[in-house]
Amino acid sequence: MSYQSLQMPRAAPIKMWIQGVPVEQAAKQQLINAARMPFIFKHLAVMPDVHVGKGSTIGSVIPTKGAIIPAAVGVDIGCGMMAVRTSLMADDLPDNLLAIRSAIERAVPHGRTLGKGKRDVGAWQKTPTQVDAAWKMLQPDFQLLVEKYPRLAKTNNHHHLGTLGTGNHFVELCLDELNRVWVMLHSGSRGVGNAIGTHFIQLAKQDMQQHLGHLPDQDLAYFSEGSRYYEDYLAAVEWAQRYAQVNREVMMNHTLAALAQVLNQPFTSVQEAVNCHHNYVQQETHFAEQILVTRKGAVSAQKGQLGIIPGSMGAKSFIVRGLGNAESFCSCSHGAGRVMSRTQAKKLVSLAQHQQATAHVECRKDLGVLDETPAAYKDIDAVMAAQADLVEIVHTLRQIVCVKG
Repeated sequence: MSYQSLQMPRAAPIKMWIQGVPVEQAAKQQLINAARMPFIFKHLAVMPDVHVGKGSTIGSVIPTKGAIIPAAVGVDIGCGMMAVRTSLMADDLPDNLLAIRSAIERAVPHGRTLGKGKRDVGAWQKTPTQVDAAWKMLQPDFQLLVEKYPRLAKTNNHHHLGTLGTGNHFVELCLDELNRVWVMLHSGSRGVGNAIGTHFIQLAKQDMQQHLGHLPDQDLAYFSEGSRYYEDYLAAVEWAQRYAQVNREVMMNHTLAALAQVLNQPFTSVQEAVNCHHNYVQQETHFAEQILVTRKGAVSAQKGQLGIIPGSMGAKSFIVRGLGNAESFCSCSHGAGRVMSRTQAKKLVSLAQHQQATAHVECRKDLGVLDETPAAYKDIDAVMAAQADLVEIVHTLRQIVCVKG
């Protein structure tokens, strides 16, 4: 048994795969708060990348029956990973990778411009044909959402499709153990997903106004099955998760096209690892019962299922195969997990330290990405060791180019 159990009064059991990795006390308290919700099914499963989140910890698997917590799903609904192995080898790449990074930065809008009246660099000014075609498939169901919730009409939806965003989102070129070139990226449902998540979190709090004082944390406000917003929320989340998946596909196509343009040589690509969410909810069957599984910073790891566990910029990442561990609700970690908040990282890590930690990667090395420096994250090797009974490693990737917003 590689997990630790925690049992508190008036709470579901908590099973934690955290051997050899640090977990802050505040995260443990959030886990206890979530475990005290009356509709938790069996137990909470906690991944080794666990750290404090809004309402509930990032790196947790929350199985529920008869209710759902919008803040546990979060506001970056459908955030996840996509990886493609190309036919290119390391020798096919130029010695200086700046041209490749620049081409990807031109091909994929990234970052964000703050301030009224300023052009947002993180959105398309004129949407490409591929984005328009993808939006056409998503638009009818979005229109149904807007009819019920008109405020969602004025969100970044069409113009954010195929864009990266900020924070820990990235596009990377990596090499595997055979020096084959991979493209890997991380993003979610962008502005429209954030608006959907935020709106329904507020509705859950309003709906429970008289009962909020009885919750261990107001961000654990929930919709009960049969309540007026329950089905609407599930439909909205399902759409946002679809948007996130398409968002990654469009970005991947634009990235591969940019790479081909720089190299000026033909290559093929194979999607070896699934386009997988790690902030989402879906119906699944576990322990012979149909339940809702919310993975807040966790990846599905059904037996034989491929997934992606990235390290930080400058650390290695992994393509994994699920072992179908029932006790984890067939899940694994979604990354390394933070050991420093963004504010702490900017205070505690110097620019020189960041530059040294990313010396082998063609990436930004300025003050604007200090909050994403490798030292802000847990040791990815320790995280992988702690979940050896959840996944097996198929490929180990090392970053050589990293584009951040």
